[in-house]
Amino acid sequence: MKASAVILAGGLSSRFTSEKGLALLGGRPLIAYVVDAVKPLVGEVLVVVKTKEQAEAYGRALDGIDVVMDVYKEACPLVGALTGFTVADGDYTLLLACDTPFVSRDVLWLLLEMAPGVDAVIPRWPNGYIEPLQAVYHTKTAEKAAQKTIRKEERSMNAMIKNLKRVRYVSTVALKQVDPKLKTFTNLNTPIEFRKFNISHSSKQFLQKPQPHEK
Repeated sequence: MKASAVILAGGLSSRFTSEKGLALLGGRPLIAYVVDAVKPLVGEVLVVVKTKEQAEAYGRALDGIDVVMDVYKEACPLVGALTGFTVADGDYTLLLACDTPFVSRDVLWLLLEMAPGVDAVIPRWPNGYIEPLQAVYHTKTAEKAAQKTIRKEERSMNAMIKNLKRVRYVSTVALKQVDPKLKTFTNLNTPIEFRKFNISHSSKQFLQKPQPHEK
């Protein structure tokens, strides 16, 4: 199966004083951990940003990774997702956020394995909350669904997902088999959270990488 990865980095980082995806964690840009996790699983990695300044900054920080700018001026995950789906070359696309440094390669691989024959594979918590930014989408189907959602002047990922016909939800309880503490969904939204993890985790822990799976 031909797959791509799209990492959304076009947010305004309103709760950060600097570009969140480029903030250093364990001495490396936050987004680098996401790239490392997904790169062995896909044929291409795309980083989607909002501004020219962001494109230049991420381009300098991520050698050999393609950086593309949003197709619309509005900043929201759905617009970033549409940009990624439009550009992605893979039949399926892993959609990810730039602020999840503990994203599990094992979880991503499992989602990709479940993708053939459906429009999306999305983790879902017992309370019904879903994780649309750590999910797999059939690229062209999702592109059409995102376009349809935006034409309706809706801007949420959930609204886009409602326009998909075949969605396979994966319980986070089942995902604990490969990620017992579900760290894969941990995102760092504020400078306080960022400092907390920088202090409480050694750089040695950050540098440990899981063994790659075959594509």
